[in-house]
Amino acid sequence: MILRLAIASLFARALTVGMTILAIALSVALFLGVEKIRTGAKASFADTISGTDLIVGARSGSVQLLLYSVFRIGNATNNVTWQSYKDISARPEVDWIVPISLGDSHRQFRVMGTSVAFFEHYKYRQGRSLAVADGAILSDLFDTVIGADVAATLEYEIGDPIIVAHGLASFAEHKDQPFRVYGILEKTGTPIDRTVIVSMEAIEAIHVDWQGGAQVQGQATPADELRQMELTPKAITAALVGVKSPLQIFRLQRAINEYGQEPLLAILPGVALQELWGIVGIAETALLGVSFMVVVTALIGMMATIFSSLNERRREMAIFRAMGARPATILSILVLEAVVMAALGVLLGLGLLYLGLFIGQPILDREFGLWLAIDPPSLREVWVMLAVIAAGAIVSMVPAIRAYRLSVADGMVVKT
Repeated sequence: MILRLAIASLFARALTVGMTILAIALSVALFLGVEKIRTGAKASFADTISGTDLIVGARSGSVQLLLYSVFRIGNATNNVTWQSYKDISARPEVDWIVPISLGDSHRQFRVMGTSVAFFEHYKYRQGRSLAVADGAILSDLFDTVIGADVAATLEYEIGDPIIVAHGLASFAEHKDQPFRVYGILEKTGTPIDRTVIVSMEAIEAIHVDWQGGAQVQGQATPADELRQMELTPKAITAALVGVKSPLQIFRLQRAINEYGQEPLLAILPGVALQELWGIVGIAETALLGVSFMVVVTALIGMMATIFSSLNERRREMAIFRAMGARPATILSILVLEAVVMAALGVLLGLGLLYLGLFIGQPILDREFGLWLAIDPPSLREVWVMLAVIAAGAIVSMVPAIRAYRLSVADGMVVKT
């Protein structure tokens, strides 16, 4: 009976009720959307590197090592000598090891020197391997494999020449030793998409005629002669390491961190990622706080709507009272109306969220490498939606209490 009266009353005020429901829906969709983006961003960052047990570099901070070796952000404080790399690779715990050399660039994209083993052992998004969309993996000394974003932004195709610049923001280029695009990788949604990959030997080759950050005047070794040289690197920037058994990870990490020949640092990628999220946690909390305030504003708007309708409904409430309705009945009608509006707003907001995910998921994945999974609401999200409905009932208590306190006589008097 009470539910039927509440629904009939809502239909009688369809326009204002509809606007209130829409406001709640948009606020709920925003709040849940921020939550999806927050968890999706964490998952995307975590999925940038998968299957790598340790990252080794010069001793610095764990977050700094993670940022420049995996995300191509910042620079290394120092390099790791090739002898140290060989010593680590010879340890019995090591199953595989991949060197990484950074420092050069191509039109604002980072150039990374590595070995062919990188394409075999680098994994992302829970074990997915790199795949070539066009061309093939490195073959010649001056071959490059470029990421999907590099190819799309610079409109490169297989066979196009690439001139590598010395350093990140330098006008000095290795024009005497041009590379060619030999392969284009499929989109991964990781920093690999924005990377130009060459061999470690190629990094050494283009610096044969360079000293002190500049090319030696009048010296230019022919490419064929470079191909015949011994181009073993003198140093690397970092290395990705996989161990034979998970039980050996911490033993190997301790051995590397205590390495006596030079100061090194070995980090667990997952632990470093947690440290990174701890640093950016303030911004994350601020974003959630803003979306929470939007929900609160929508609920206050609903309370204001109920308040504004009370003056029009005073005679209606007085008639109910005159017909024997108890104060609790009047209160129940108004609270139930608020609960129905909040519930409809939550359901509509959930629908808007999944519609937005369905439309935006491929766009975010393609443009920003952010993968937002379309899965059922989590327990946390369910509790949030229930909390919004409960809050709707609570904020409606203020106008409801005022309504049932109106006297029959006051309600039947026509004020002029």
